[in-house]
Amino acid sequence: MLVHPTRPVHPLVEPADFAADRLPDAVAAHEDALRVVHRWAWEYLCEPHADLGRRGDVCPYTGTSLQKNLFFLTVHPGKPTDPAELAELLRHYREWFPELEPTGGAGAQFKTILVLFPDLVGPADFAVVDRTQELLKVEYAAEGLMLGEFHPGPPDKAGLWNPEFRPLVSPVALLGMRHMVPTDFPFVRGDDATLSVYLRLFGDRVPTYLRQDVRAAADRLATSGS
Repeated sequence: MLVHPTRPVHPLVEPADFAADRLPDAVAAHEDALRVVHRWAWEYLCEPHADLGRRGDVCPYTGTSLQKNLFFLTVHPGKPTDPAELAELLRHYREWFPELEPTGGAGAQFKTILVLFPDLVGPADFAVVDRTQELLKVEYAAEGLMLGEFHPGPPDKAGLWNPEFRPLVSPVALLGMRHMVPTDFPFVRGDDATLSVYLRLFGDRVPTYLRQDVRAAADRLATSGS
């Protein structure tokens, strides 16, 4: 478990912590929520799904993050009703994120923080999570971060390869942050602000299979003057 040395933020539970029979005392009150999300990450995100519409795991990124002990979970109890309140809670983790080891090198791209909100349990609560992600996504992208919304709703966003599939479903409402990576183009192509950040960060190292689509998106963005 990681505790920030100076800031009053909740501790980060590491994948290695789940090997113990009981989580550390500081987070024991939320053990059920933490364990169910940790299990969901392994059993859902790290596995193929018949409805996904492509081969491979639901999230190709998560398995490596877990294996490298860089998949951190934290819990905030309560029922925030305003996206601005959730945004403020997340601010601490956004500031802590770049300080977490490793701070550089290839391994740094696998750092992930999931902030769990176990008391947000109904449609109105889930809408707050969705609106918070929408409010913050461009701000986070400007710092090279992706912010994703997950909850039992499930979120309205359709899968990239199967529009009938809702891949962002999770057993506990949460918001997750990680580094933007070159393979994230399909997630940003429809939003000019986040697309601009992607092109700035990865324009010279786009995966081969994405180059044609990225070039077309860049040309469209240049033509539109965005």
